Parts: sequence; structure tokens; C-alpha cells
Amino acid sequence: MAHIVVLGAGTGGTPAAYELREALDKSHQVTLINASETFQFVPSNPWVALGWRKRQETTIQIRPYLERRGINFIAKRADKIDAQNNRLVLADGEEVKYDYLLIATGPRLAFELVEGAGPEGGFTHSVCTVDHAEKAYEDYLEFLKNPGHVVVGAFQGASCFGPAYEYAMALETDLRRRKMRHQVPMTYITSEPYIGHLGLGGVGDSKSLLEGEMRDRHIKWICNAKVSKVENGKMYVEEYNDLKEKIRDHVIDFKFSMMLPPFRGAKAVAEVENLCNPGGFVMVDQYQRSKAYKNIFSAGVCIAIPPVEETPVPLGTPKTGYMIESMVTAIVHNIKDELEGKPATTTGTWNTICLADMGDTGAAFVALPQIPPRNVTWAKKGKWVHLAKVAFEKYFMYKMKTGHSEPVYEKYVLKAMGITRL
Repeated sequence: MAHIVVLGAGTGGTPAAYELREALDKSHQVTLINASETFQFVPSNPWVALGWRKRQETTIQIRPYLERRGINFIAKRADKIDAQNNRLVLADGEEVKYDYLLIATGPRLAFELVEGAGPEGGFTHSVCTVDHAEKAYEDYLEFLKNPGHVVVGAFQGASCFGPAYEYAMALETDLRRRKMRHQVPMTYITSEPYIGHLGLGGVGDSKSLLEGEMRDRHIKWICNAKVSKVENGKMYVEEYNDLKEKIRDHVIDFKFSMMLPPFRGAKAVAEVENLCNPGGFVMVDQYQRSKAYKNIFSAGVCIAIPPVEETPVPLGTPKTGYMIESMVTAIVHNIKDELEGKPATTTGTWNTICLADMGDTGAAFVALPQIPPRNVTWAKKGKWVHLAKVAFEKYFMYKMKTGHSEPVYEKYVLKAMGITRL
């Protein structure tokens, strides 16, 4: 009998536990370990930050659903991975032995890399967790009593840009609905070399599509931006050209700001010798297996993927939902094969689908594969994207409650977009 431990109960780890339980013989034990009892659907957080969703709509207490499917669940933080001895040490000192470990912790939000950043002791908000989103909404309501300049965007080192665009557009929509848009100048600040780069080198005509949307909504922008520090009501921004030369210093006054943070690897993961790159992200081979430890696999935002291209200001490569789904399924097949005495042979497809809600419309981007050159590049705009994201949110929450293991993106999302051949 083998014990397979999944570390992290996010959009990668929870489906991984369900898929492992379904794929493996019942003689094998599957355990999911997470710092809290709660699963949260992170893509809905921009809505939570505007009061368009409540916590209870985007989170669930997952223990009863996991245990109903025969999955052990431990709601404790993992403080140490002893990879040499195949064990985890949890926050209270409990030790958990494993035969296989699947790391799906997601990122550590490294606000400390930018002085004055973050909602805890800093001066910017975030939509990376439901707690942060709720705090942003609370302060947004106060902001509305005395509105002013808003700054939205992504700090250098960020590796997921969709939520920043979503929040900026949805915020602009919310202000129009409140008849307050004329009181709120908006500036979008990003480490991307151009609007619509998305950490992917662009997807189709994403540059023109998103630039046009920004112009229509009267949102100014600064690209190739490096934020040196944030003070109460002031953001200090260095702007670079394509030759990596600083061309301008900006001091931007603001009344409210949401900036996505740099991502780094989770502390317990980053501390394992030879497991991670300098940023704390797990280095994996084509089978999603650690290059140093043959019984450790990893999927999602916590793995190391090089930038798609060199940019004047450093930025990371996003790991989107479709890619994560593909990684997880590959790992499940590979662990199953190894338990049956076969070599690991399954690789993920590493494709991208992004449904970006903009409040009153939306944009959808498809990149197959994610890293160019690509077989399919597709970008469309329309109100149907908003409806598609709402439907996807509801379906994913249903999946987390039922353990439904069908591939969501390939079977439903691509089909809804009319893309039937990869």
C-alpha cells in the first residue's frame, strides 16, 4: 500500500486529490493537507473586492466532501518537507510519512519585495486571497465617500496579470453604475512591456484589444514599470525603455490602489535542498516530477517555468487553469503507472485559456500551447465572456463538492468557445 500526500487545497491540489482517489486502487491511501479547512475559488476574488460576490459564494468547507470520497484531510500548515526521509512536519509538530508527494501549494505573496506594498502593514490592496479581497471591498466603500485617483496593476515579479485587468475594468464599470466615474481618475501600472502582454508575449491581438478597452474607459497606463516604494497615498514608479534604460521617474498620488504582488515559492517548499530555483519554485521535468526527488511531483503556480521572453522589467510566466488541470492529470497517470510497475510517460499539454471578466463585457484568450510558437491563438471580446465565467465559477464549485473529475477546460470551456480541435 502506498501513501500519496497532496500538499495544498487550491484549484490544483483539490482536483488532484479527487483524481488520485478515483484512479488508484483503494489499497492506496490519499491525504490532502492544507493550512485551512477552506477551499476558495481564487478567480472570483476581483468580484468579492467589489461586493459583487460574498465569501460564502466562493468558498466551501471541504472536509466533508473529501472524506465522503475516501480522502483523508489534515487542516494544518506544513512547516517542513524532509525529502530525504519522505516526511512532512506540520505546524504542531505532527509528522506525516509519504511514498509520493504532490506539491500544489500555489505561491507565496511576496509583498516584502516592494517597500510599502500589501494590505497588511502596506498601502496597496490585493485580490489574491478572499481575505485580501474582503479587505479591499471594505476600504473601497470608505473610498467612495471621498473618491480620488485610483491605481491598479501589477508589481515587478508578478506572474499573473489577468486579475489586475479584470479588477481595473470591473472597478471602472462599478463606478459608472454608481454615477461616480467622473470623480475617479484611473492609472494602470504594470511591469509588462505593453498592455496585453499578459506574461505570455501577447495572445492573438490582445495588445490592441486591451489597449482599446483602456482608451474607451479613459484609463491611463504606464508599462515597463518598476515600483521602488509605496507610501501612504504615493507610489514611486521607475519607467524603462526596451533597452532596459530608465527613462522617467513618476511620483503618483492615489486614494486607493490594488496591485498584484510578486510571486515566490512557499517557505516550506523553497527550503528543500535542490528542489527549487532561486525564487522557490519547484523544478520539474516533462512528467511534472522533481528533478532531484523521484517521488515528488508538482503542479500549478508553484512550479518553475522560465519567462516566455526577456523583458525590460522582470515578470513571471502565468500558470493558468487549463495548464494546471493538464499538469494534475499527467501526475495522476504517472503515479498510477509507477504503482503498477510501469514508467511515467504522461506529459501535460501546457495550454492557456483565460476568461477575463470586465464587468459589463469580457475578453477570452486561448493559446495552444501557452509558450509560443503556437498552434492556436485566439482572442475574442463580448458579454458572453462574463456569462461564461459565471457559469464556470458555478461548475467548478460543484466539481469541488462532488469530486467530479472530468476535464473542465477541454470538455466544456473550449467547446463553448467553438474550439473543438487542438
